[in-house]
Amino acid sequence: MDYKRIVIFTGGLLAKEFIQEIQTDDIVIAADRGALYLIEHGIKPHIAVGDFDSISEAEREIVSNNSGKFVACDPVHKDLTDTEMAFETALDHEPTHILIFGATGTRMDHTLANVHIMVRAMQHHISCALQDEHNYMMLTTSSAVVETRGYTYVSLLPLTHEVTGICLEGFMYPLDQATIRMGQSLGISNKLLGESGTVTIDSGLLLIIQSKD
Repeated sequence: MDYKRIVIFTGGLLAKEFIQEIQTDDIVIAADRGALYLIEHGIKPHIAVGDFDSISEAEREIVSNNSGKFVACDPVHKDLTDTEMAFETALDHEPTHILIFGATGTRMDHTLANVHIMVRAMQHHISCALQDEHNYMMLTTSSAVVETRGYTYVSLLPLTHEVTGICLEGFMYPLDQATIRMGQSLGISNKLLGESGTVTIDSGLLLIIQSKD
């Protein structure tokens, strides 16, 4: 399969610089307010999905008229969040990578649900990342290359009871066959020594969070 990236803009915290991250060949999917945000910044999403209960009727009309495809659902009788609707739509296009903007914000329940969406992507053998102004998040069950991307810290958190065989190369605080269990802070606030570093693990599911204040 050729490389195919889908960029999702959803209704959490968004910033203008995210617009510059969109590449020519990307498929752009927007969820709810994320669609309006894109259109207000001169980008027409290929697909807009959601219940659109966070925007006015006039704004909804703007989104409908400026999206390649507009898919609306009832805000009460639905089982998926708007972000998951966008994610499911992305899966239909069989991408190799999904990058999600606006997946974090003041609602911790939505933020955690969106982190869990990356697990779903991994089950489909699709790499996935969440990005906001202060964080870049991804998962691994084997190995991952971490690039600076302008972030200061790199933290490792287990999404399973434990993650074993953790080895770090290119980091200020190296690890060799380490184990991190839920509730432990061993992997918090590491730093890269150069432009990139490598994380490898033997078992478990590891959340890698790059962050800056």
